[in-house]
Amino acid sequence: MPGLLLAFFLSLSGITGTMRSSASPLDMNHNAAKEAAGDENHLKALRSNDDRKIKVIPGGQTIGVKVKSAGVLIVGHHLVEVSQQSKISPGENCGLQPGDLMISIDGVKLDEVSRVAKIVEHAGKTDAFLSITYKRGGKERIAKLKPAYDRNDKVWRLGLYIRDSAAGVGTLTFYDPNQNVYGALGHVITDMNTGTPIVVGSGHIIQSSVTSISKSQDGDPGEKRATFLKESQVLGNVESNTQFGIFGKMTRNPEHSLYQEPIPVALGSEVKEGPAQILTVVDGQQVERFNVEIIHVARQSEPATKGMVIRITDPRLINKTGGIVQGMSGSPIVQDGKLIGAVTHVFVNDPKSGYGCFIEWMLNDSGVLLQHDIISPHLKAV
Repeated sequence: MPGLLLAFFLSLSGITGTMRSSASPLDMNHNAAKEAAGDENHLKALRSNDDRKIKVIPGGQTIGVKVKSAGVLIVGHHLVEVSQQSKISPGENCGLQPGDLMISIDGVKLDEVSRVAKIVEHAGKTDAFLSITYKRGGKERIAKLKPAYDRNDKVWRLGLYIRDSAAGVGTLTFYDPNQNVYGALGHVITDMNTGTPIVVGSGHIIQSSVTSISKSQDGDPGEKRATFLKESQVLGNVESNTQFGIFGKMTRNPEHSLYQEPIPVALGSEVKEGPAQILTVVDGQQVERFNVEIIHVARQSEPATKGMVIRITDPRLINKTGGIVQGMSGSPIVQDGKLIGAVTHVFVNDPKSGYGCFIEWMLNDSGVLLQHDIISPHLKAV
């Protein structure tokens, strides 16, 4: 299998980078699946009453994404020089690891990095232990440590590198005007250093403009370079970050949309190999249609990414970008007048090709499927 990159360009606290997936250590546990026997029943339910068909407005707009984690994420260790002969990391020594999410220290909730320094300084000056509540693997744990005094910088330290926010550029996938919700990216945002999915505490999406493109080449996927528009209003908030993207509330269809009215969506079982189109921005804020070919469709009985393999066939897009580039993740895929999914990954060694996820799973994570009072065949009552 060729190497993959998530097609989302992420800048973390001033550090620009990309997140690897699947063929790299940050595998997202994608499993091959069999076609669901209940899909036909689900389709019948969708088609039984025209008023109950799910329709959303496809996106394609480039968006700026800013999120703050629900705590402070540990992204690495560093040694504190406490004497000429000794360097230590209190955080590492007490068992804290990269990827752990610090929730509180001595009962004080951590919602930003700046809080940590003040608490650590006070503990250091009073020679006190700190009780750190953190999450690892979804479970809360407690670590106790004493800060170390950095004799060079004259400050008290934990011996940890930490981060509380992330920002980057991606693509809006859909907007549901009935529920005022949106979905974007098509894949989870993870921390660049640890590969840990970011637990969102708060966040928002804003208008963004593509200023230039670094073209993809074999072995070297390119990227969209974009700026957040200072004069732009916030388009919506970010409420969740799942394996199928980011989701939240949005009160209006953003500018530059190719669609003013919603179009039907298709289940994964309706998607077929053959021609389709993606909607994305390659210059400024103008959304354009580009031709692609769906060359493989996976039959999935449960939510999983890598629903389809797409190949860029449009000469205009190939000439402009070389294929799929970072920043395209979330670009809607439309086939036969229906929204079927979103671009998620680019093949590193063949950037004209990549993966897409089914829109069905994005709608499920956004709550649209449940809000439309349609029961998915993949959900069981207990």
